[in-house]
Amino acid sequence: MATPAALASPARDEFLGHPKGLYVCFFTEMWERFSFYGMKALLLLYLIKYHLFSDDNGYNLIGAYGGLVYAMPVIGGLIADRWLGMRKAVVFGGILLVLGHLGMAIEGHPARYVDGVVVRDAAALQVFYLSLALIIMGVGFLKPNISTIVGKLYGDNDPRRDSGFSIFYAGINLGATVSGVLCGWLGETYGWGWGFGAAGIGMLAGLANFTLGRKHLRGHAEPREPARLRERVLGPLTREHLIYLGAIGGVAVVWGLIQSHSIVLALIPGVFEPSPVLLAMHLVTACLLGGILWFMFTRCSKVEREQMFMVLAFIGLCLVFFTLYEQTYGSWVLFSDRAMNHAALGIDWSASQLTSLGAFFILVLAPPLAWLWPRLERAGRNPGSLVKSALGLIFAGLSFLVLVWSARHPQANGLTGIWWFVLAYFVLEVGEMLLSPIGLSVVTQLSVPRVVSLMMGGWFLGTSYSEVLAAQLGKLSAIEIPEGATLDIAAALSKYDQLFLFSAWIGIGSGIVVLALSPLLRRWMHGVK
Repeated sequence: MATPAALASPARDEFLGHPKGLYVCFFTEMWERFSFYGMKALLLLYLIKYHLFSDDNGYNLIGAYGGLVYAMPVIGGLIADRWLGMRKAVVFGGILLVLGHLGMAIEGHPARYVDGVVVRDAAALQVFYLSLALIIMGVGFLKPNISTIVGKLYGDNDPRRDSGFSIFYAGINLGATVSGVLCGWLGETYGWGWGFGAAGIGMLAGLANFTLGRKHLRGHAEPREPARLRERVLGPLTREHLIYLGAIGGVAVVWGLIQSHSIVLALIPGVFEPSPVLLAMHLVTACLLGGILWFMFTRCSKVEREQMFMVLAFIGLCLVFFTLYEQTYGSWVLFSDRAMNHAALGIDWSASQLTSLGAFFILVLAPPLAWLWPRLERAGRNPGSLVKSALGLIFAGLSFLVLVWSARHPQANGLTGIWWFVLAYFVLEVGEMLLSPIGLSVVTQLSVPRVVSLMMGGWFLGTSYSEVLAAQLGKLSAIEIPEGATLDIAAALSKYDQLFLFSAWIGIGSGIVVLALSPLLRRWMHGVK
């Protein structure tokens, strides 16, 4: 609960029409996303080029990592809601992230072929897996709670909320823009460890910013019952101590899970056996849905229950959209690395650096959209969250059609043109700005206040399944290049064409369905736009 001092004179605690706490969250998330996306830009290329993973195993690992990294916010959100408070959760998550990103800088020896068999540095891979586990757990504590703090800085039906989330989203993408270019350049020019190490330094800056800006959060991020947190529950150990120890134990569990290298259903003597990663995700999902449904039918009024159902619907839209979007760190990376001309504006751009295009276009689009939504609202022409989300899905599908065109119309040397790739990113990011920040805002408005962090965790759980599905889709274009062989560009373009066309119809078809159903679904939002 906010203290009287924290709530006093809110006008003096504002900057450019928004609470100063928004900018604390902005810069914290900016540096956290710098570290996260700097590492992610390099991850698939690092696995395939340095550790000589096959395309299939590379997709499997980034899918398993992505699935777990977005499933953990469910647990982190629940712990922050019930005991720890959002500020402590963000600080603890930030510490884990710093350790994980810096651990990624330890490369070990590159893999090599010995008599046709790949030999890898086993010790370095174990450090790599441990680093991924630390990042996964750190994101679980930080990600849902920093977003929830933004929502709590605004009152009910505050017209600045959507523009505030758009500004916050710009912070995410400012960090992602710089990190892809800088970490990608360092990693592919001077060595992978330089790129990963730069990501770790960025996270350290984010942690320092959040700690120093605590006073501007107006007390909204503190534990609801500090006395319970300090209670001794196991000898000298308090409940807070046990939370931290449990999280460290969770790192050890994730360390083991991430090494399975598999997110698919493996056929073993006639039986489909889910991988450990999928089992863990299904367990979290079952617990979350069971708890949410119990809460909705036993603790909510009819209006609250229908609004909570709409939160689940928006999570479903998020899942579909990010199944398409997350291919930008999978199939789009390998497509641009293998089958595209890289020269533009007098610079030869690497595939990892081009991942910054998405974040760059978010920065371009965020200011006009942050200006547009309040003005459309005042004019009575705001299309509403459902229509915006449907259009976001359609734009995502259209971005893949741009790539289909580029694959079918290569340049004279057989490679595709980089400017088609740039256009595809722009179209995709129009879709993201229509769906993602608006969806985050709606989750904070429609969720019952005492479970809002948990529902934000549910949003990221939807994203976790989209990571798995994106990796599975990417494997449709997997290309195995034998040792010493040369890539057949025409055959590769044909495989990417099929994947991109299939993805396009997923986005466009889903968007049309949501547009058709929006008049019915809007009733369950009960006035929330």
